[in-house]
Amino acid sequence: MQFIADLHLHSKYSRATSKEMDVENLERWAQIKGIAVIGTGDFTHPEWFQTLKEKLEPSEQGLFKLKGADGEHVVHFMLTSEVSCIYSKGGKVRKIHILIFSPSFEICEKINTHLGWIGNLAADGRPILGLDAKELMKIVLDASDECLFIPAHAFTPWFGLFGSKSGFDSIEECFEDYSQYIYAIETGLSATPSMCWRLSALDNIALISNGDCHSLRKIGREANVFDTDVNYPAIARAIKSKNPKEFLYTIEFFPEEGKYHYDGHRACETQCSPEETKKYNGLCPVCRKPLTVGVMSRIDALADRPEGAKPAGAIPFKSLIPLGEIIAEAIGRLPAAKQVDQEYHKLISNFGNEFAVLLHTPQEELKTATLPEIAEGIKRAREGKVQIDPGYDGVYGKVHLFSPGNQKVLQRQGTLF
Repeated sequence: MQFIADLHLHSKYSRATSKEMDVENLERWAQIKGIAVIGTGDFTHPEWFQTLKEKLEPSEQGLFKLKGADGEHVVHFMLTSEVSCIYSKGGKVRKIHILIFSPSFEICEKINTHLGWIGNLAADGRPILGLDAKELMKIVLDASDECLFIPAHAFTPWFGLFGSKSGFDSIEECFEDYSQYIYAIETGLSATPSMCWRLSALDNIALISNGDCHSLRKIGREANVFDTDVNYPAIARAIKSKNPKEFLYTIEFFPEEGKYHYDGHRACETQCSPEETKKYNGLCPVCRKPLTVGVMSRIDALADRPEGAKPAGAIPFKSLIPLGEIIAEAIGRLPAAKQVDQEYHKLISNFGNEFAVLLHTPQEELKTATLPEIAEGIKRAREGKVQIDPGYDGVYGKVHLFSPGNQKVLQRQGTLF
């Protein structure tokens, strides 16, 4: 069965996260988006973990569903969490975020008990621990070798395995003899698999993508498409084996839209391409302080292949723009505008879910169901005909599907909404 999975998100117990991120809303928005398997996030947090145990029941092997949920579009939950490891190694401070996937509450409890001896798990849904990432891996795999241990958003500057500010130059430098148990990394919003293909060291590593969302509407902004039985062992096997018949493709942001794609200095509103950063010797041309080196430059520094290289067995990907952003751009409104919300839900009502609209609905059907500018925006996004002002130093990039003034003017269009 072909299905979409977003396995990295945060609950309402994580910092800077919407209070709406509860189990019922996660299920509802997974259905709106077209996601069959969604991560719970934050299973290390005591209150959230208790909520999960109270409100979920087993569905398929190693997955769970909301109690009483039934029907064709049941949402399956995978027990997942993210841990922030901050520690010193090799004379440098390292800050690495790690994803943990678990097939059972019992295994989660073993992990939580051990981590609770090290730090305060109740302080944040994504706990900060003064723990070497390799030692965290030992704890997780000692709890169960069925767990998956995956470096999160691996190339982002501050908290990625390969990050320019606090990461490493290789998997082996970080995990040493435990490197053999790293089967996958998460690319993050500012990188695509094609960027990562330039590193031959990742040829045998699966490249997964997830939304890493802190609010409901951003669920599924990146995701994975599998063709397996819908259960934990099958998903884990597809990731570990990189079998292209089981792991079909990933759904990606256009990487320029990610907030660490280019180098830059947010305080000075300065962004730099890798070439410009070299010209400025890594310093902000405005204030002369060091630039935050983004994902594109970091991959350039680590790559041993030219742009455009594609290794054998690489899992393909599709770059998309979230439907709400397309509608907002097409009609010249902010994504939070009432008109955008109304048109969004009209399309969902007509075609079932967001990914059905973005990926599969024929253009002629879109034209009959919505404004021509919106149908054209979806077409341009599918074809990659976009212009993006790249993100840098924590600032998201800005997507443009239309030239200024080409959006629909909504005066006297109220009857359409």
